[in-house]
Parts: sequence; C-alpha cells; structure tokens
Amino acid sequence: MALQSASQKPDVGVLNAEQREKLRLFKIQTRIDNEKYLMAHPEVEVMVEDFLRDVLLKRPTHIRAFAADHFTNPDLHIVINAKMATINMDA
Repeated sequence: MALQSASQKPDVGVLNAEQREKLRLFKIQTRIDNEKYLMAHPEVEVMVEDFLRDVLLKRPTHIRAFAADHFTNPDLHIVINAKMATINMDA
C-alpha cells in the first residue's frame, strides 16, 4: 500500500453512503473524546507550550533528537507541575 503525502486527501468516494456516515460519526466522536481528554488533562497544554517555547528559543537543528531529549527529561514532571501550580494560583 502506497503512502499518501500530507497534501493528499483520502478518497472517500470509494465509500458507500453508510460507510461515509459511519466515518463522519467516528470523526465527530473522536473529536469529542479528544476534547474531553484535554479538558481532563490541562497539563498536556502546558507540556506542548513548554516544548514549543524551547523550540522557538533554541531553534534546534535536529528537532527529533531535541524532542526526544525534551520529553524524556527525568525532571519534566517537576517543571510541568511547577508551571501548573503557577497557573492554578493565577486562576
């Protein structure tokens, strides 16, 4: 099976009406589930913001290695918890 490039959209024309409706409902439910998860875990937003800030400040040449180092930092939970505490104090 050939991989599609990011700019190509899937050909939903190969699906029948019932399959398209199931796909539409699946997409809606997935989006709802994702929103619920993110609302239940505000630390995800803090982690992404922290990572993006570091990327933009440091502009690493090897982004994958940088990301791996960032997210495997054994002290990451300490940093995120401190930022979460600051956010909770501001609220």
